[in-house]
Amino acid sequence: MKEENKIDNTCHSLTQEAQIEALIFAAQQPITAEQLEKTLNIKKENILKIIEILKEKYSSAEHGVELVKVRGGYQFRTKPALSFLIGRLEIQKPRKLSQQALETLAVIAYRQPVTKSEIEKIRGVDASPTLKTLLDKNLITIIGYQKTVGQPALYGTTEKFLEVFGINSLADLPKLREFKEIEETSSASQNNNKETPNIVCS
Repeated sequence: MKEENKIDNTCHSLTQEAQIEALIFAAQQPITAEQLEKTLNIKKENILKIIEILKEKYSSAEHGVELVKVRGGYQFRTKPALSFLIGRLEIQKPRKLSQQALETLAVIAYRQPVTKSEIEKIRGVDASPTLKTLLDKNLITIIGYQKTVGQPALYGTTEKFLEVFGINSLADLPKLREFKEIEETSSASQNNNKETPNIVCS
């Protein structure tokens, strides 16, 4: 009981900004304003105001990280301009997504819900192995079944997809080039030894 009182007293001695900053930093996943409200017993409207203050604070050049909204929550991330430094760390690098996986993922992200046959019609190649890879990495999932003959599975992206690509919601997806161009690029990449984009996923 004394230990609990000690923790409560410590929290009261810290500013609300410091408490919110600490929780966002410690959370392994993006943390929502609702979660912060429940944990800290601070009104959501005040939390959102403090988050804006933190965003402004970490946007300055003296900080190497920034506070961003991802998948409906908030998370500290390395500023893009400094991402090259992370590569210098001696850590195990996750496997890169192949060009084929990226193109298939793009089709699903922008056309979801979409069937395997529709993906193959756009890309012109068998999508089975690539779909398995994306499913294994939890970047896509089966979100339903089409009400047609055979009831083919409908694929869509997951919350992990949003997190990996730093997107708050599907509404924030950048404009994509025409899918006809993707198909042309896919065909060209089979004839040219292009470098795989530096997109990684554990």
